[in-house]
Amino acid sequence: MPTFARLFFAISCLVFLAACMQKPQPETQAPVAAFKPVNISWPEGKKAAISLTFDDARLSQIDRGLDFFETNGVKATFYLSTFSMDKRPDGWKKAVAQGHEIGNHSLTHPCSGNFVWSREKALENFDLEKMQFELDESNRLIYDLLGVMPESFAYPCGQKFIGRGEQTQSYIPLIARTFTSGRGFKDETGNDPSFCDPAQLTGVDMDEHDFEEILPYITSATESGQWLVFAGHEIGDSGAQTTRVAMLERLIAYAQNPENGIWLAPVKEINTYIARQRSN
Repeated sequence: MPTFARLFFAISCLVFLAACMQKPQPETQAPVAAFKPVNISWPEGKKAAISLTFDDARLSQIDRGLDFFETNGVKATFYLSTFSMDKRPDGWKKAVAQGHEIGNHSLTHPCSGNFVWSREKALENFDLEKMQFELDESNRLIYDLLGVMPESFAYPCGQKFIGRGEQTQSYIPLIARTFTSGRGFKDETGNDPSFCDPAQLTGVDMDEHDFEEILPYITSATESGQWLVFAGHEIGDSGAQTTRVAMLERLIAYAQNPENGIWLAPVKEINTYIARQRSN
């Protein structure tokens, strides 16, 4: 082999070896464009908005909640877990007939496997394809039973990530593509309508609280023009994971007092209003 050819071959081998040994670089993503807030005013001179939402398709939401809300002229958002929805289909049909919003709370309610009851459906063992099936199948079951297609979603346990370690991914993009909104849980503040991301709305826990504990959130929201999405589970007089009827009575009376300037409506209604304001 001529000297030049041997030299070229050696250089080529070195280049090839260097390429093989080079640590692969992570894929680069396009920079996130800064969101420009849009000035949004609430309808009819309102100062803030509130949505009452309930998770898991708990039976007390039907047995205690529906008549209570009907008496008080309030519409709520019920995020149904389809594995428990089948226990009382007539009750959820009644909720639809009364004008309440039906949202999606997943097929099997997967959460972190650190909850022992969730070990067989741990988010750490999910991938995006498996989560998409959860969303699509639960949507199908809700539509087949109730004739409504959910537009709002509540993250089970408020958790938004799947996988482990370097393979961890947020599934917020799936929610953004599948629904018009996604609500968290046990968050610390309300939603700024001019800035909030509808795919990751904050949800403030209202279980096991008296009205005096809830009022500071409402006062703060009124002062800053926020949208408060309250999240609860059972509806009753007391107990774990229970939104107290006595608290709801005072909250609703406060919100329905015109002097307080509160718009009380389901998630979809308020989210649609914000989207239209932004597009205009």
